[in-house]
Amino acid sequence: MYITDLYAISPQKTYDLSFENGDWQVFNEFIYKAIEPSYQDIIPNTQLRRMGKAVRMGIGVSLPLLGRNSKPDGIIFGTANGGLEDCIKFLNQIVEYNEGTLTPTNFVQSTPNALAGQVALLSENMGYNMTHVNGSLAFESALLDASLFFDEHGSTEKSILLGAVEEISDYNYNIDRLGERFKQELVSNEKLLDSKTTGSYCGEGSTQFFLSNKPENSLARFSGFKQSSHLTEDEIQEFVSSFLTEQNLSISDVDCLLLGKNGDISTDSWYQQVEQLFGSKPTVYFKKSVGEYRTVSAFASYLAVQLLNGKAHHLIENGATVEPRTILIYNHFDAIRHSLILIQK
Repeated sequence: MYITDLYAISPQKTYDLSFENGDWQVFNEFIYKAIEPSYQDIIPNTQLRRMGKAVRMGIGVSLPLLGRNSKPDGIIFGTANGGLEDCIKFLNQIVEYNEGTLTPTNFVQSTPNALAGQVALLSENMGYNMTHVNGSLAFESALLDASLFFDEHGSTEKSILLGAVEEISDYNYNIDRLGERFKQELVSNEKLLDSKTTGSYCGEGSTQFFLSNKPENSLARFSGFKQSSHLTEDEIQEFVSSFLTEQNLSISDVDCLLLGKNGDISTDSWYQQVEQLFGSKPTVYFKKSVGEYRTVSAFASYLAVQLLNGKAHHLIENGATVEPRTILIYNHFDAIRHSLILIQK
């Protein structure tokens, strides 16, 4: 699957490429909120004021991509909590108004597939439309769906708008905080990985890719991906090695690693196992930049494409200089669900 275009809204200034060119935001906060652009030139005001944050960020990424490319044959998104904030607002309204006359806006945007539906309506797209909502593997499932879509259509030229969106919902944030997924003390993201406590910090954002099954004018390609659940720490190295073997690659073929280390002392050891397998490979820890959320692997994929095209090299640890052509992304959530994504020039 060839990546011909991409765009992201994140806690870093990705919307204007400042982040990729060296502008790195330092956070001393418990929540890494997305830095959003002015949507005035992207979304009509009459629609913008009715949009929840997840839909707003998603549309703010989709419309620029759709404006630069031909109409895609499919729209595939992944999300874990997108739309949850509006869902809670709607449920609260039911109680507040005693099931009387309710505001329809929160109801319309209260489902995870609201973004995919809105994008299709705004772009008059009647093609394949799917949203995957299976937790921290939602983006990986969207990737699998896109791959199956291209396989189904064989050599016929097709394109897909693929992406992920996540918002920080007060409701869900409090649940995760009580579940000790987030830190109780404040540490700068500059020193996040030196932390010796459990938990990380919450992030959000929307990342999208325009995919084609033809290599012309492509920036990079999704060469392979794999997911698994409930691995033990002793099985991680074999999980990675077997994936590379399936892709006809060796450890030496990987030029750069993108790892989801997040400063959680209870689960970062899984990443250390992968680092031991690869030795001193150039590495980027992407959660230092955007925080922890369930579809953060979409942002990691975005970052990999930028690295493959000569940008964002300031993020490589220890000042390593490398012009990568093969990048491996490894991420897990709660050390339960694990994913590998291979992106090549």
